Amino acid sequence: TLKGTTICAVKKDGKIAVAGDGQVTMGESTIFKATAHKVRRIYGGKVVTGFAGTVSDAFALCDRFEAKLEQYSGNLELAQEWRNDKAMRKLEAMLIVASGETLMIVSGTGEVIEPDDGVAAVGSGGNYAMAAARALKENTDLSAHEIAEKALHIAADICVFTNHNVIVEDA
Repeated sequence: TLKGTTICAVKKDGKIAVAGDGQVTMGESTIFKATAHKVRRIYGGKVVTGFAGTVSDAFALCDRFEAKLEQYSGNLELAQEWRNDKAMRKLEAMLIVASGETLMIVSGTGEVIEPDDGVAAVGSGGNYAMAAARALKENTDLSAHEIAEKALHIAADICVFTNHNVIVEDA
């Protein structure tokens, strides 16, 4: 199975940045690809997503989420409909989605979570990136973009499934 990544998003001062690394891991010990792009824009560039999990499930989850955005005219408040979609219950992947003032984590099992503190992270190094982003957000004057990027680099220093090929997109 191909997996392994870290995605971190930070909402600060009315701006949201989503950062992701480029590592794809096969099994527990082989780096399959180091420069994957797991942060991308969808829905005509209006929504930024970052995905983690099994690669095929992550692509399927992203495609289905974009189809829901089309159905709901880009409104990210489609959470109830998402939770009721039975096809979503078996995908081993998670998305972070951001647009405007909205930041959410969407899982392949039907959960939709809006973080309380404006920091969201998923993937193998997600907990490291989340801790770093929270500390940086509370104790520095860095921008959302700078915090998300630095949090990914901190996670990459700790998590063997995360690398320093970081891409950051501002929502």
